[in-house]
Amino acid sequence: MTKFTGLILLAVLAACSHKAIYDNAQNDQRWQCDKEPISTQAECRERVAKSYDQYERERQELLKGDSASAFE
Repeated sequence: MTKFTGLILLAVLAACSHKAIYDNAQNDQRWQCDKEPISTQAECRERVAKSYDQYERERQELLKGDSASAFE
């Protein structure tokens, strides 16, 4: 395996593990919502319903903003 192929494989695996961690955290938060009173469960689930793709887009936007303000 060439170094380039190895680097690509490593990047793909890292991205997959970040998504898996996010998904596990989401599942835990949903489980916590189930413990709340029925009257607040729907609101709780709405708070934790963000997809990984949406989370990652927002995260990248925040990182861009932080790096831009670092040069000011």
